Amino acid sequence: MANVVVIGAGLGGLPAAYELRHLLPQEHTVTLISDQSEFTFIPGLIQVAFNLKPLAHVQVGLAQLAQRHNLNWVQGQVTALNPSSQHLTVEGQGAIAYDYLLIATGASLAFDSIPGLGPHGGYTHSVCTPDHALAARRAWLAFLENPGPLVVGAAPEAGCFGPAYEFALIADRELRRRGLRDQAPITYVTPEPYAGHLGVSGVNQARELTANLMQERGIEVIDNATIAAIKPQTVVLADGRQLPFHYSMILPAFRGVQFIREVPGLGDDKGFIPVLSTQRHPEFANIYAAGVSVKLPQPDVTPVPIGIPKSGQMAEAMATAAAHNIAVDLKAIKASFKVPTLEALCFAEFGDTGIAYIAAPVIPDPKTGQRKRAYAVRGSWVVWVKAAFEEYFMMKIRFGVGMPWYERLGLRTLFGLQLLKDVSARSKTAAKGSESLAS
Repeated sequence: MANVVVIGAGLGGLPAAYELRHLLPQEHTVTLISDQSEFTFIPGLIQVAFNLKPLAHVQVGLAQLAQRHNLNWVQGQVTALNPSSQHLTVEGQGAIAYDYLLIATGASLAFDSIPGLGPHGGYTHSVCTPDHALAARRAWLAFLENPGPLVVGAAPEAGCFGPAYEFALIADRELRRRGLRDQAPITYVTPEPYAGHLGVSGVNQARELTANLMQERGIEVIDNATIAAIKPQTVVLADGRQLPFHYSMILPAFRGVQFIREVPGLGDDKGFIPVLSTQRHPEFANIYAAGVSVKLPQPDVTPVPIGIPKSGQMAEAMATAAAHNIAVDLKAIKASFKVPTLEALCFAEFGDTGIAYIAAPVIPDPKTGQRKRAYAVRGSWVVWVKAAFEEYFMMKIRFGVGMPWYERLGLRTLFGLQLLKDVSARSKTAAKGSESLAS
């Protein structure tokens, strides 16, 4: 019987493993591999960084989840992959054979692309991992004792901007709450062509709502910015401007993880994995990929290079489609192949208000350049909805649920989003290896 291996236990990998376990008969094994011991709801790490909630609130132990939901759990870092022999190597665990492989590793963080960037030997903080959030929290508490200029933003080629906006605006609220805001000017530095772009142009009202909110809060925005270097307490831009700081949080660019970059033909030059519409690799028929590790076409050309966002919702939809299609391949279910629509909804918490950004789909139609819908709305309700979604997501992770029908129905009813669809006749041809999503 088959051993289906999922690498990565994040917002895409763990739901994919749950979907596989639900769809496949018990004689098939679902192996989950992660170098982390805990599942972490990554969007919740901003609250951790501001000491607004404990890390434990957004984490669940993977070993106990795997045991409870009949997954073969392997903890360790994948160091090598051989698609020819269908084996991978896990540090400290040896070789593991697979019949199907689903890669949902997320990305590695390119702190080394800018001198002085990042918490590991650099001068800035991050909210991308649990360890980074804890380090950011320690520095934030020290900053409150000695406030000064605050610089928040993203590096060139970053593809994730929402957390940077959230960090700047929650910092504004927390400083005002303590009566310290006048001692801490905030600057937002971004490679985006304008505030509210977030890697996706043409979203109705996104620019106006975001820029107006930053102006209301007195946050200076420097767009089209290239960060050249980080010095102790100074962000240096490529145009020579120097921005002093007592605290800085800068999101890095992403690249594919190391073992992907070392397998010829598996990823592109940055280690991102090309996939067909079904999430299958175009060259390796039994390898699928989902989430941040996937290569997607960048529809926008911007003065400073940026990446396309791959939200948690997009990662989950890609992973769900991949799991479904593996089950079809194994003849465990009789159904059409599924493809993710890449329609995305992002709830961004901005202190006492928030903005919901909707792009359906994120990648416009290549012929018309249009989307079915793309808009942003602002309101305090966004904060409550995001908090409720976090509680819901953590609950379904504990109960071993991937992407249930009622979640899909709710997103379609409330926001008009269809996360998955059946493969069209044209996509069936693509699934056999003639066409790729990525160009």
